[in-house]
Amino acid sequence: MPKRPWLTAMALLGWFALAIQVYLVLLDRWQEQASLIGGLINVFGYFTVLTNTLVTTVLSYAAFGRESAAKRFFLSPVVSSAIAASIILVALAYSVLLRHLWHPEGWQWLADELLHDVMPALFTLYWWREVPKGSLRWRHLALWALYPAVYFVYALWRGSEIGVYAYPFIDVASLGYGQVMLNALGVLAGFWTIALVLLGLDRWRGHR
Repeated sequence: MPKRPWLTAMALLGWFALAIQVYLVLLDRWQEQASLIGGLINVFGYFTVLTNTLVTTVLSYAAFGRESAAKRFFLSPVVSSAIAASIILVALAYSVLLRHLWHPEGWQWLADELLHDVMPALFTLYWWREVPKGSLRWRHLALWALYPAVYFVYALWRGSEIGVYAYPFIDVASLGYGQVMLNALGVLAGFWTIALVLLGLDRWRGHR
């Protein structure tokens, strides 16, 4: 019996959401007689899916992972906080920039809600309750930004190679590099704001 069943439930919900999204993408590829491997590459080419995978990995280690170097890495305050900042960015960016662009139904709606709303909220709760506070420093914020920055470079490269960009606000073909860079700076500013809030909360809780 898990010591903290609520963490187990959160981890299982995260894997369930990812499984739905992967299944829907592969089903669509199957019906189009397209490459299933290409479908996997596509679905994990989204920042949302990658970040939710990291979130669910952390929750799984916290709930039932055996002691290991990987567990210590993912459960460390620096790494868990970086993932928290990234998943909050997913939720906010989706609500501000993307939600109005489409209206999914059925299973796609469920996956959409879980990945963009439910899991970010649950992981923020996990970060608040479970991650030790007081160890974060200013230098960690620069390390945290490496993940979205590397993803941005990858997304631009991949989009230029296949002609399809993961998100409309980085679509160089439609917007041009100038506008895309401005959009990226806006998203980065949002990320820094989130990171600063987490750092402030970490210091406040740590002092208490």
